[in-house]
Amino acid sequence: MFDALSDRLESAWKKLRGQDKISQSNIQDALREVRRALLEADVNLQVVKDFIAEVETKAQGSEVISGVRPDQQFIKIVYDELVQVMGEENVPLAEVEGKTTVVLMAGLQGTGKTTATAKLALHLRKLNRSCLLVATDVYRPAAIDQLLTLGKQIDVPVFELGSDADPVEIARQGVERARAEGINTVIVDTAGRLQIDQEMMAELARIKSTIEPDETLLVVDSMTGQEAANLTRTFHDQIGITGAILTKLDGDSRGGAALSVRQISGAPIKFVGVGEKVEALQPFYPERMASRILGMGDVLTLVEKAQEEIDLADAEQMQAKILSAKFDFTDFLKQMRLLKNMGSLGGIMKMIPGMNKLSDDQLKQGETQLKRCEAMINSMTRQERLDPDLLSSSPSRRRRIASGAGYREADVSKLVADFQKMRSLMQQMGQGNFPGMPGMFGGGNPLAAGNSPGAGWRGYPGGAAPAKKKKKEKKKKGFGTL
Repeated sequence: MFDALSDRLESAWKKLRGQDKISQSNIQDALREVRRALLEADVNLQVVKDFIAEVETKAQGSEVISGVRPDQQFIKIVYDELVQVMGEENVPLAEVEGKTTVVLMAGLQGTGKTTATAKLALHLRKLNRSCLLVATDVYRPAAIDQLLTLGKQIDVPVFELGSDADPVEIARQGVERARAEGINTVIVDTAGRLQIDQEMMAELARIKSTIEPDETLLVVDSMTGQEAANLTRTFHDQIGITGAILTKLDGDSRGGAALSVRQISGAPIKFVGVGEKVEALQPFYPERMASRILGMGDVLTLVEKAQEEIDLADAEQMQAKILSAKFDFTDFLKQMRLLKNMGSLGGIMKMIPGMNKLSDDQLKQGETQLKRCEAMINSMTRQERLDPDLLSSSPSRRRRIASGAGYREADVSKLVADFQKMRSLMQQMGQGNFPGMPGMFGGGNPLAAGNSPGAGWRGYPGGAAPAKKKKKEKKKKGFGTL
């Protein structure tokens, strides 16, 4: 999503490299690059002007700390300002103690509002909050059916009265049903329109005055750039919203919406949609988004995604296997499937600091290698998966596996050899030794300090590392062939 913006900002930092200190003269080129980066990302013009003015003031008024380069200091200033522009902290969804929390969903047609409604219900279910969905979109063909299907998929009940009922009455009865049954949260999905019109606003206003929601969330397509911020402000002025949900942040949006909505509308971004799957909704954290924009990854979100998928008992059992070098192909296959459940390889890699520079081709190649590994492991017998040593000494077994998976015997041989090396090195790492990782995907460990694109990251917020003597730059390594 923010790749183009990150690349542009990277060129801004280069303007200050090699400088002894931040000054009025050398900062102008960097500020010019930052301004250009934000404008190309379709950030609102007034937001850009205010942002640049604040960064310039803070940069000129700051003293470079001993051991910290000027470009590191400047990155920290830009990071802090990005966080400020996007709202400083996460604003959680309201939860009213002792009564049913009512959430009203609004938005234009085509923004993914109905899907976002189901995603929000699933997110709340994971927080042990019971939910009821209410279908009031009686205008769009199959809108009610869509919500019913999504509700069944996530095991959340849906209240509906058909397409001939009054939307206001559907909303009222739905909320009453939720309160009568003691449901924690009721989410009301309303109709969207192709554009803002008075009829739509009037109906939305009637629904809101009838059910008196605790939260009114506007679902906005992030692909619309700064127009998303203007739309949010219009709804806020006419209806009164408490927050926004940005959808389609996994697409090729340039980031202008995320950087503009809070400043222009005054309403916080509460959630972001990062994929088509119903699980792909995340709370919005300004500091984490700023880290992604600056290419520093998002380790906290990565850890949270892993915690949702990993069973603690399984993790302890896996650790014991690794330490005793009994990690087998069955375990490896389980880890690959766990990775799939967490999202795409590209999405996960870009949350890891320093990995944002991996190209799309490298990531696609990595995805391909994972699929090849899975195909070959699936072609093994249960005994062969549990005892990889059987394959090291049996060419006939390797030929059979290769034939079954549709690959060459040499591919299977390489998989087995790389797996044996990886198992040995994982054991050493578990004992406190940290050798270079093997080339399961070719080329060595992409996370190793020498190979990571952008390794030894410059000026991570919270304390930049002292500048070190430059070493000869190593050739970047990505995913090779299996």
